Amino acid sequence: MTASLQGISSMATRQVLAELSAAWKARGGDAVTIESVGGVDAARRVQAGEEAFDLVFLASDAIDKLLAAGRAAAGSKVDLMLSSTAVAVRAGTVHPDITGEDAVRAAVLAAPTVGYSTGPSGVALQKLFERWGIAEEVKARTVQAPPGVAVGSLVAQGQVALGFQQLSELIHVEGIDIVGPLPAAIAIDTVFSAAVVAGSPHAEAARQLLAFMASPEAADAKRRQGMEPT
Repeated sequence: MTASLQGISSMATRQVLAELSAAWKARGGDAVTIESVGGVDAARRVQAGEEAFDLVFLASDAIDKLLAAGRAAAGSKVDLMLSSTAVAVRAGTVHPDITGEDAVRAAVLAAPTVGYSTGPSGVALQKLFERWGIAEEVKARTVQAPPGVAVGSLVAQGQVALGFQQLSELIHVEGIDIVGPLPAAIAIDTVFSAAVVAGSPHAEAARQLLAFMASPEAADAKRRQGMEPT
């Protein structure tokens, strides 16, 4: 194999994709370089066709939009992993009760600042606040991390007291305590998928890589990085 594959992903999957790409190369597969940025930015860049990417890794619905627009190759979508949203506080501070929906709502109302991402978990959290009827009440106390900036880093720096983000993005951040995942009643889970970018000159090599990433052999790496295989 001689292809050098270029990919783009959202930040939530950067660690697991790095591990899987290294494993693929160690098996004799093609070299893979994946740029990880904010998911909205990644989707925009693929949609605009600004750069010659072979692969794109995003939330499932974002991949569907690229397929519908003809920017991802028809039939190339592969679901890779399920990512759950967790709650974090600064290391050493009191852990709020998040054992149920009412407890999480109370924790949000009590927190001086609440942080969330620009990604799918952040969008879902804002909808949850609206359903609870507290969106306006907490608006002045919410902090949306800029694209590509981890909510966990804001928590570690003390800029945010209560942070919500994909577990995969929190587990490697120093200076925070992960309180736990959101309770089942309000779980915010995201399926991350991948597709071959339309027009890629390395489409077959890209499909082979995605087949490996979706295989049972990749399951342990996904779990190590805070995700579950789909």
